[in-house]
Amino acid sequence: MNREETLDGLRKSPSVDVCVLGGGINGVSVFRELALQGVNVLLVEKSDYCSGASAALSRMVHGGLRYLENGELSLVRESLVERDRLLRNAPHYVAPLPTTVPIFDVFSGLANGIVRFLGLTRRPSRRGALAIKAGLSIYDFLTRKRALMPRHQFRGRRSTLAKWPALNPAIRSAATYFDAWVSHPERIGIELLRDGQLASATARALNYAEIEHEENGQFRLRDAISGETLVIKPSVVINATGGWIDIANASLFPQEARPAPLMGGTKGSHLIIDNPALRDMLDGHMIYYENEDGRICILFPYLGKVLVGSTDIRVDDPGTVRCEADERDYILQSLAFVLPGAVIRPEEVVFQFAGVRPLPASNDSFTGRIPRDHFCTVLEGQNGGPPVLCMVGGKWTTFRSFGEMAADMTLERLGRSRRVDTAERTFGGGRGFPDDRSGWSRRLSAATGLAEDRAAMLFERYGTDAADVARFIAAAPDKRLPHAGYSARELICLIRFEAVEHLDDLLLRRTTLAITGELSLVMVDAVLDVLATEKGWSAQRIAEERFRFLTLMRERHGVAEETLSARNEQRSEQCETTARSG
Repeated sequence: MNREETLDGLRKSPSVDVCVLGGGINGVSVFRELALQGVNVLLVEKSDYCSGASAALSRMVHGGLRYLENGELSLVRESLVERDRLLRNAPHYVAPLPTTVPIFDVFSGLANGIVRFLGLTRRPSRRGALAIKAGLSIYDFLTRKRALMPRHQFRGRRSTLAKWPALNPAIRSAATYFDAWVSHPERIGIELLRDGQLASATARALNYAEIEHEENGQFRLRDAISGETLVIKPSVVINATGGWIDIANASLFPQEARPAPLMGGTKGSHLIIDNPALRDMLDGHMIYYENEDGRICILFPYLGKVLVGSTDIRVDDPGTVRCEADERDYILQSLAFVLPGAVIRPEEVVFQFAGVRPLPASNDSFTGRIPRDHFCTVLEGQNGGPPVLCMVGGKWTTFRSFGEMAADMTLERLGRSRRVDTAERTFGGGRGFPDDRSGWSRRLSAATGLAEDRAAMLFERYGTDAADVARFIAAAPDKRLPHAGYSARELICLIRFEAVEHLDDLLLRRTTLAITGELSLVMVDAVLDVLATEKGWSAQRIAEERFRFLTLMRERHGVAEETLSARNEQRSEQCETTARSG
């Protein structure tokens, strides 16, 4: 269902069972859960799907080892269950990640960790071998029945430095365990959205739209793309806006009835570094380490580059967060601490991003002690308005179980029962996932006429959904673009079927061009030309879109127009090499 069809349906019938406000991973999750139960559900997102905190996660899918110190055992157990489900249900995007913890002490942190577990102290402290051993033993115990990945192991100093010679030589030992990582988290959001929409004709979604409270239980919906406004009448509203919950509640309730604040998020910033020597130092592992101040940091290979982060800073306005210069310096300092020999030039930081962790409101002076668990609270409607169910807290790994919780509470309100369970439901490119990936790609190549390496590349990007993309590409003449890995037909497919409305939707979220530092200015203009042709934009609209995107890259992601321009020659050379080899 496209945008105009969705709006036309709402014009004819403004009543919906549920309006989900917020198209991040939790909002999309509860939308899908309700759609699969046959509920008439509308999702409204003020920006693009998964463009806020859901685009700024650490790319980890994990149980939350450090949450054990806070006594959040149930959260760790739930997270590990959901991690393992994602490994099964989304194998095209979620994969095991060997994780190594450098250890600098033996006994340090043991007593302090125990009293933190009991809630008797707020202070962070360095974690020694015994404290880490205790946490990893609990991790193994919680996953013993599933055993999808190896148990943890310890290495002494000599064998640790033999495998990772670049590590800080002050280490005493290291521990290795397995968690997981996600390559395309924003695309998982799109796939969940599509799964819900395909399940029911009454499941509809709009990005770039907002709602606000009116009288008599009605809400005014404004479509930012067309400028149209219309009335909707939901029986229940789900506020799944994460760090924006309190801001959203202000538009859902009359001023005299606005609820007390529910959220108190913190900002996490990350850098993407293009340094092959640094990537090789990691030997395929994530290094999960403590900086000198006790703050947990991560460092792991990500799509040919290296991801490193993060910070943990309180914020008041989630809409303005970005990685500041002092955060960038802090992250690079932490990297220099754990890998003293690593030399990172400024131009090797090819992308940076920041997002707000949607944490419950808290006055705790130590941000690491703020609970990471999730819960739902229901605010009763005012003046005939519907109840508002607020999804508070949550982490990316547990999006399915959190969506399930919110959906079940909503179904109870509606007097309906669940008919579809999503615990073992594959989705998107994870459906029919083959054991023999190379063979699958070869068969796709033979069926569509695309080159085998192109078919394999599409499989890496879309899993088994690559079959649909490949057939679309092969159905009409294609055109090369200034990036050898993409063509015009592939992007047209994304534009037509994935609700692309702006250039950043395409370059930041539907693809990984920007985050991997592979985006050049000439590619920006080429993709903009494809998008503008599809949308029928005027010259003025094209200029506005170009300005919007370049401003976003500069202010939010630390990539200036000059940097993009400097990549032109590099990308051109790569395209010529690919053309000659083809």
